[in-house]
Order: sequence, then C-alpha cells, then structure tokens
Amino acid sequence: MMPAIWIDADACPRAIREIILKGANRTCTSATFVANHALPIPRSPYVSALSVPQGADAADQLIVDRASPGDLIITADLPMAHDAIEKGALVITPRGEALDRDNIKARLGMRDFFETLRASGEHTSGQKALNERDIREFANAFDRILARLCR
Repeated sequence: MMPAIWIDADACPRAIREIILKGANRTCTSATFVANHALPIPRSPYVSALSVPQGADAADQLIVDRASPGDLIITADLPMAHDAIEKGALVITPRGEALDRDNIKARLGMRDFFETLRASGEHTSGQKALNERDIREFANAFDRILARLCR
C-alpha cells in the first residue's frame, strides 16, 4: 500500500498547500489536510481535508494517531514531529527541513530553551517569514520524498 501524506494544516502556508496539492494529484498519492477549521481544498480523488474540534493539539493528535510507518507528515510542530518519528513516519517542515531521529531531540531542546527565555521576559525574534527560497526548498524536498515513496 502506498504511504499517505498528512499535513498539519493549521499553520501551513498557502504556497506550501498548493505544492502538496499538485504533488499528490500528480503522483496519485493520498494527502489529508488536518486543521481545527474548514479548509478550502479543491475536489480531488487524492486530497481530502479533516476538520477537528477546537483544541491546542487536536489536529496534531489525530495525525499521529492515524499515520502509519512510512507515511509523510508535514508540520512545523516539533513535539508532534517527535511523536510521528517515533511511530516510523517521515517528517518535513513547510520549509523543507527533514526531521528525523538524529536531529529531533536537538531541535526540541532549542525550542524549549527559547520558550524558557521568552517566559523569563527575554525578547526573541521568532522564525522569519516564509520566502521564495523556503518555498523552493520545500518543493525540492517534497518532490524527492514523493519520488522515493512512489517507487
């Protein structure tokens, strides 16, 4: 059975959604966008959207619960990425960064460090806005993974 694509769509930029839609349709791969609000997704036999009840981690939990080993998860949520990786899923961010067993713990550590700084009143800059280079990086990483999954 072909691996599926699961998208944490609550914070997925429109440009990234469009790349995913095109790739899923081109390769006949099931892609499910999960969010806590309704998403305008074009009709396709390969693409669907699930709306979950409001809640901080409802979409994340649904994705982790339903994902199978080998599925591709697209998220910027590091705790969710960790859980998906532990389950055997492949994970990339909307910037095309691969997350895996070798780098997820360090990324979580940095996230926690910056949260501690912010909680102590320190001003941190946060992540920069998505730009054309980030979109290209995602498209390239996504295409490489799709090619591997479709073999």
